[in-house]
Order: sequence, then structure tokens, then C-alpha cells
Amino acid sequence: MSDLPARRWPWRGVIEEYREFLPVTDDTPVVTLLEGGTPLVPSRAIGPSLPGRLRLFFKYEGLNPTGSFKDRGMCMAISKAKEAGARITICASTGNTAASAAAYSAAAGMASVVMIPAGYVALGKLSQALAYGARTLAVEGNFDDCLRCVREICEAYPVALLNSLNPYRMDGQKTGAFEVCEALGRPPDFHALPVGNAGNITAYWWGYKHWYDAGLVASRPVMLGFQAAGAAPIVLGHPVEKPETCATAIRIGNPARWKDAVAAAEESGGLITSVTDEEILAAYSDLARLEGLFCEPASAAGVAGVRKLAREGYFGDSPATVVCTLTGHGLKDPDRAIALAPQPETVPADTDFIVDLLGLR
Repeated sequence: MSDLPARRWPWRGVIEEYREFLPVTDDTPVVTLLEGGTPLVPSRAIGPSLPGRLRLFFKYEGLNPTGSFKDRGMCMAISKAKEAGARITICASTGNTAASAAAYSAAAGMASVVMIPAGYVALGKLSQALAYGARTLAVEGNFDDCLRCVREICEAYPVALLNSLNPYRMDGQKTGAFEVCEALGRPPDFHALPVGNAGNITAYWWGYKHWYDAGLVASRPVMLGFQAAGAAPIVLGHPVEKPETCATAIRIGNPARWKDAVAAAEESGGLITSVTDEEILAAYSDLARLEGLFCEPASAAGVAGVRKLAREGYFGDSPATVVCTLTGHGLKDPDRAIALAPQPETVPADTDFIVDLLGLR
């Protein structure tokens, strides 16, 4: 097995850091916002509280430039679109893809169109798409309707599609697996992710396989995917016409990478199952209050799933390293955070009153 690559600092973005593993050339115009290089944070509370002998880590993708893992793939997708001469980009989105596509299109000097399901996108994400200048279309339908329209447009007109159907998106997103291997010195035993459109679990698996096949690592992790119970087409075995979940980022009824995600789970000896909204929100709150990691609700689906499996004895008694990808920052959905948290207390500007209130004397 070869030594893992040595990183150079300052961080240069995923294309320059992993150029030898990506389909780029000297002629590829690199459009980057210095995405990637996100921390792998060891669990201080949730992991130690679980049965078994787990070493739990969180890959905190909320620290990417637009606040989600989508930036890894968008860097590649936009760079290759610019190389091909595209002037207009388009995507369907539950919010994070729209924010990322709008930002990278702006950085590339390209016009951006984003389609979102009307009334079903968290305000933090919608505000980003608007701020970056994307032509934002709120479609009277769900994500799957948006994606159908986008695909039909791209089949007929010279517009660059930026959804995870774009293979370059997958190339960029698989760099997350490279970073995990570098941080741990090896792949984890298990890697858990939320599953919506199913691109991320697919990309991570491809990344792990890429480095395994290149002889850079000696193993590959078991892939664990978790859908929300109200939006679990892969678990149910059929599309869900009207998916419903508080985790808006994974409110998708017919994932574009369905077959690839199933292949990732099966090839790795893993699984794709579901967790309830209650389990997701419990993990979401605990990540913030116990770990100091503020993520959007969908990001917590993987953590909720790992907790569920651990309590069922899935991981056994052998030591195991488990990584959960936290896909997006909590500020993506501020309304949810405010609704679940205790509200501010209004007090007089009186130091003695505040001291007494806090019980400091």
C-alpha cells in the first residue's frame, strides 16, 4: 500500500489538491471558492453514549463556502462546463444545490437558473440563491417535478445541467472520501450519510473505491445510508409521489442516483434504511447542544441512523470507527432552529437583576 498524499497549505480547493485523481487537464479553467478541507471532528458525547466500542467522527461539510457538501461537486461541474463553453447553467434543487450552483456560476461569470419546489425550501438556502443572482423559479410541484423539467430542457437546449446526474459532480464530491482517509490515516470501518437524491453516498463510495484500487488504502468502509421515513423510496422499493419530512434537503421521492446508491450499499456490505423525523430532530438537537456542531436537520439523519443501529446491536462488540457526514450548516434552516430552541428572555438592563436571575450569588 502506498503512502497517502501529503497535503500542502494553504488549502487550494479540491481540484488543485486532488488533480491527479480528477478528470481535469491543464486546459480546464479551475473555478473554485476553496471548497473542501473540512474538519473531521471526533464525537465528545454522542459516540461515548452509544453501546459497543465505537469511535465516532463527524465530517462537518457545513464549513464549505456555501455551507454544504454540494460545493465539492459544483467546483468540478462548473469548471468542466466552462471548459466546454457553456454560458447558462441550470439545476433542480431542494435548496443546497441551488445555493452552490448560483455561487459557482457567479464565480465563473455564467448565468444561473435554479428550480425549486414552491414553498418547500428553507429560507437560508433560498436567500443564498437569490443573493448570488440566480434566476430562481419556484415550481408548483416537488423536487422530482423540478428535475424532470430540468432534464427536458437540457436535452433540447445548450444549457449545462448541474444536478448529481452530472458525472463531474460525482468526481468532485468523492474527494470527501479522500479527506476522511487522510484524516484517519485509513478508511473508516463504517461511513453513514443521509440519502436524498442519493448522489453523496454514491460519490463517497466511488472515492473509497478509487483509492483502494489505486493501492493508497487497504480497505473500504461499509456504507450506511439513511432516508427520512416520509421520503424513503429506496427503502420502500418504489417512488414516493408526495414525500414529506422536516428534513427538506432529503425530501425527494425518486432519487436520480437510486441504482448507484443501492450498488454502494450492496457492494460494501452495508444498507439503506430509514429514520423518523423525531429521530432526526433528536440527533439534530444533540449535535448542537452536546457536540457544538450546528447542522441542518437532514444532515442529522446519518447520526440518527447510527444511534438506531448501535442500540439494535448492529456494530457488535468489536472496536469500530464510524464517520457520519454532516452535509449542511444549521444556518441553512434558521426557522427550524429557532422553533426548537428556548426563546430569548427579555430582562432589564440591570446587572444585579441579571446576577440574581443567573443564580451567581
